[in-house]
Amino acid sequence: MTIVPFVFMIAIFYFLLIRPQQKKQKQRNAMLGQLKKGDKIVTIGGLHGTILEITSDIVVLRVNDVTKMTFDRSAISHVTTVGSDVSLDKK
Repeated sequence: MTIVPFVFMIAIFYFLLIRPQQKKQKQRNAMLGQLKKGDKIVTIGGLHGTILEITSDIVVLRVNDVTKMTFDRSAISHVTTVGSDVSLDKK
């Protein structure tokens, strides 16, 4: 009977802490996997930009008409607008 409270506490920790965190991580990984050229994103640091190039671990963002910045893919916080595959480079 002394083990029942410990099992109960572990179940509470699982359903209140561990499971929601795993669900959030799964959603974040799905969001990072669906990124594509033209998406407007916000980085963890609060920088807003549009994706110009994307590889497996690096993203090149256009911040304004002239500035391009390179970030790790993991530095992306969320997508604000899903873009299209239209060419974004002005020539």
